[in-house]
Parts: sequence; C-alpha cells; structure tokens
Amino acid sequence: METVETIIARLIDEVDYPHATELFQKLSGGKRLRARLILTIAPSDPSAPLLGAIVELIHAASLLHDDVIDEAQLRRGTPSVNATEGSKTAIMLGDILYSKAFSELTSFDPRISRAVAESVTRLSIGEMMDVGMAASFNTDRALYLKMLYLKTATLIEACAYSAAVLVGKDHEAHATYGKNLGLAFQIVDDILDITADEATLGKPSLNDFSEGKVTLPYIDLYERLDENEKQRLISNHAKVLDENEKKWIRSKMDEFKIIESSYAHASALCEEAIGAIGDDIALRSIIETVIKRSH
Repeated sequence: METVETIIARLIDEVDYPHATELFQKLSGGKRLRARLILTIAPSDPSAPLLGAIVELIHAASLLHDDVIDEAQLRRGTPSVNATEGSKTAIMLGDILYSKAFSELTSFDPRISRAVAESVTRLSIGEMMDVGMAASFNTDRALYLKMLYLKTATLIEACAYSAAVLVGKDHEAHATYGKNLGLAFQIVDDILDITADEATLGKPSLNDFSEGKVTLPYIDLYERLDENEKQRLISNHAKVLDENEKKWIRSKMDEFKIIESSYAHASALCEEAIGAIGDDIALRSIIETVIKRSH
C-alpha cells in the first residue's frame, strides 16, 4: 500500500496545479478498499499498484461529487471540500482526478480499461438514481439494491475483475466476488448509519434518512409496521430527526430485529462471494473485515 500512496502522490503532482495538490492532500484516504483488493488478487503484478492508485483517484472523485450533490458539510469527520472551498472547486477537483485517472488507464489491457471506465458510467447512473429516489419514500427493495450495485458495488466489481485479468485468474468468479463484496460493504454502511454514534460516523446518526435515503433497514422496517406506524415513518422521511423520533425508529428496529435482518442479507452476499473464489484466505479475510467493521 505504501507504493500505491507514492504513486497517488506522483499522479497528483503530475497534474501540475499546486492548489489541486493542496486540496487533495487534505482529503482523507479512507480504507483504500479498492486498491487493497487489487493488490490482494494480483500481489506479484508490477502494474497492480498503479491500477490501485487509479481506482482510488476515481473513488475520491466520486466522493467529491457526492458531497456536492448531498450538500454534505463533513467527509469522514472533517470538513468537505465543498464546505470549505465551495461546490465549484469540489466539482472541478473531482473532474481533475477523473481525467487523470482515465489518462493513466489507457496504458492497461483494453479489457481492464473498458471494465473500469464502464463501471464509472454505471456509478454515475447510480448516483442519479440515488438523487431521484430520495425525492419520496422508496419501498422497492429490488430498486434500492440495483441502485446500490450501480453506485457502490460496480467499481469494486471492476477492481476484482481487472486484478484477475492482470494475473490470469478466473476474472468472472472474481467479478462476482467484487460485486457481492461491494453490496455487503454498502449494506453494512446502511446499518452503521443507524447503530454507530456520531463520533464514530463523523456525522449525525440516522443521517441517511434525514437526507432522504431510504436504505435497506428502513425498507425492512416499513414492511413490518402497521398502517399508522408506516405513516409516522414516512412523515419523518427527509427531515432532521429529533431525539424522540430517533428513539422511536430505533425501538421499532429492535422490536422487529431489523438490524439482524439486514446483517443477514449482507452475510448471505458474503457467503456467495466466498463461494465464487473458493479457498482464498486473503480474500476471505477482506470479506470478514467488511462484515465485522464498526465504522
């Protein structure tokens, strides 16, 4: 991972715009899940660290745009670029990262460059779907899971596929692993938004619901409530929740074991991912880290 970080720094320096470099250095690197996945699947390939750096630039760009769309003031507990520099700067920084990443991607096998590029198209569609779905209380589980795949899982799927192509492994099996890993990762995120405290999240708890996002636990809860309770839940959608309403939502989730149900869904995806790649201990470890994480 040190090599990936070194390459990321070099790529940003090559942009040759000091303000962009300064702003990028303020971004939190996060877990680098996508780069770690590539290095785990293709540890011996000399081009794997560059591919890891490329997808991390793409991921960072998507988050910059995401924060503008959500009008988010915080990213991983620190002020977002749009909060400190304005939305125009955040968007253009994201565009710089995207374009630099795509420039570097052209040196790879066409199967890899196409897979990653197409995943970014799908990612953008997923973001558009997410915005549209936030306009009302969505109860369609299949639609929500499709959006999750497009917005989050598709890039992770492309990482696993591309890394497998690099080293001649079964790329379709690894793509299945990556897709399921991405879906499980986001479902756990949905859960943590409800169960983790503000200090851990770096943002208020139940923030997704306040932003209009009806995630899997809320869809599961809606299906279990009586008609009056359903209307109460809908009435709280896309609003800043007071402590009484937060307490009510959590108590109902406890009553119907909603969090356990959502974890079970994520666990089933993880089992399918493991089934696709067999006895790969390192990839099993990544899955276990995702399902057991607390932030």
